[in-house]
This record gives sequence, structure tokens and C-alpha cells, in this order.
Amino acid sequence: MNFSKIFCCLFLLAGMANCSKKSTDLPTDPNIPPPNLVEGVDYFLPHIDLSHWKVTLPIGNPTEVEPPEILNYATSELLKPFMYNDSTDGSLVFYTYPGASTANSSYSRTELREQMEPGSNSVNWSFAQGGRMKGTLAVPEVSKDANGKSHRMIIMQIHGRLSNAQRDLIGAKDNNAPPVLKIYWVEGKVLVKTKQLKDENTTMPDILQTDAWKDDPGHTFNQYVGTGKFTLEVIASEGRLEVILNNKESVVYDDLHMQKWGIFENYFKAGNYFSTLDAGAFSKVKYYALEVSH
Repeated sequence: MNFSKIFCCLFLLAGMANCSKKSTDLPTDPNIPPPNLVEGVDYFLPHIDLSHWKVTLPIGNPTEVEPPEILNYATSELLKPFMYNDSTDGSLVFYTYPGASTANSSYSRTELREQMEPGSNSVNWSFAQGGRMKGTLAVPEVSKDANGKSHRMIIMQIHGRLSNAQRDLIGAKDNNAPPVLKIYWVEGKVLVKTKQLKDENTTMPDILQTDAWKDDPGHTFNQYVGTGKFTLEVIASEGRLEVILNNKESVVYDDLHMQKWGIFENYFKAGNYFSTLDAGAFSKVKYYALEVSH
């Protein structure tokens, strides 16, 4: 009996059986749109409205691009190295590395900043007015430090802002206030940090000072997101802040600190704010969807 011929026949029959399976029978990668969701011929595009966002880049002093110019990011020679479409999975990629930083930071970013009035930083919102941001994103690539740990980055924020009257009251050089919310990607997990008063009895005008506030200990969600796709939702309302991961886990802040934060203006941020100065470091953050409402 020729066993080699028998083996070859069995192998061919198994291959034919496998090929006869429908595409829906095969395992799928959650980061790749299924074959039946054909948007173009062989490509997919992110569905993100950038008309109310500006972007800060890790170059220049640093460089910022506002609406309407940001709407042409796909063809902009300035933006393409840092902000571009991945047509294989329909994402908008934010790429960055240690480079130019803003006046109140040591770190660089390729990060969106909400502009309620396109082209202006002066119109913002309060917790009493409320705000909601929801994004679907992933961190597919990030460099490692000398100890083999992945560098971390901030993927979402709510940043505070002083009104012109508050700025003048405390003699500040600009309208900068602390970020009340910072959401980090850290070794495949999502870490949330908010602000707390160093002294809960602090009142006006001292409460407006950046050094009146400190980071809380932080909250790490149980779910491991790794380099895959996940969803974050941030909901701000009077005296309350909630962060939700994948519609499964939630952390709520509704204490005295959130109540007193109500004096500040705020704006949302999303993208890739890199938290390292290591030479040769880099990171990519992908956004598949991003929406904001007030």
C-alpha cells in the first residue's frame, strides 16, 4: 500500500473542505472590518468629524493646525507624518515621538484639542453645562524603555482653562488651568487620574492656582485592552465625572473636589500625548470613532 499517496489524498480533501467554508465561518480579527462591510473597493476610512478640533504636533514651537486646514489632513504634507488614515482598518493614526512641547509641559504630542467655536480657544464649557466624549481606539505600537516596559501615553483628557477675568484676578501669564482628567494607556491597561485639592478648605482666588491641585492616586480598570480596540466614554456633569470602559466598567467621581472644580472652563482632548523623553521612543494611537456632545 502506498501510504504517501493516501496521505496526499487526505490532505487535498481536507483543504477542499476548508475552502468550502463560508467567510462567516472563519475567525475574524476585531480590528479589521468584516468582508461584508465594504466601504470602498478595498479600503476603509475613519468617520471622525474634525470641524471642531485643532491638533498639536511634536514639531515647531510646537505647530498647531486648526479648522478648516485640519480637514485636509489626508493630503497635508505638514500633517501626514503625524496624523494619517490607516485604510486597512478604517482608523485615524496619531503618531508622535519626543519633540516640541507646549509651554506648560515637558512632553510632546500629536493630540486633538476641542474647539467649540472652530478656530477659537476662547469658547469652552463648564461642568454645569456638561459634556460627553466617546471614542473607539487602540494603541497598536509603542516603544519600550531601558527596563523593557512600554512607554505610556495620555489618550484622553479634560483640560481646565481660566477665564480672562480669572487669569487677571490671580495675575497668571496665560489661561492655563490643570487637567481635571487624564486617561493613560499603561502596559495594555487603562489608568484614570483626576485632580484633587491639596487643601479641601481652599477658596477663591487661591483655588484658581495650578499648585492648589494635585493628582489623585489613580484608578486602573480591571480589563486588559492590550494593543486591541476598546471604547472609552467620558461624561461630565455638575459636580460629577464618570469614565466608562467598553460599556462594562465604570468609575465615578462625585466628591468635594469635583464640586469645587465647577469654577473652571473646560475642553476635551484626544490623541497621543507621549509621556517620555527617551531618545528613539515613539508611539501610535488609532482612533476609529470619536464624538463629543454638550
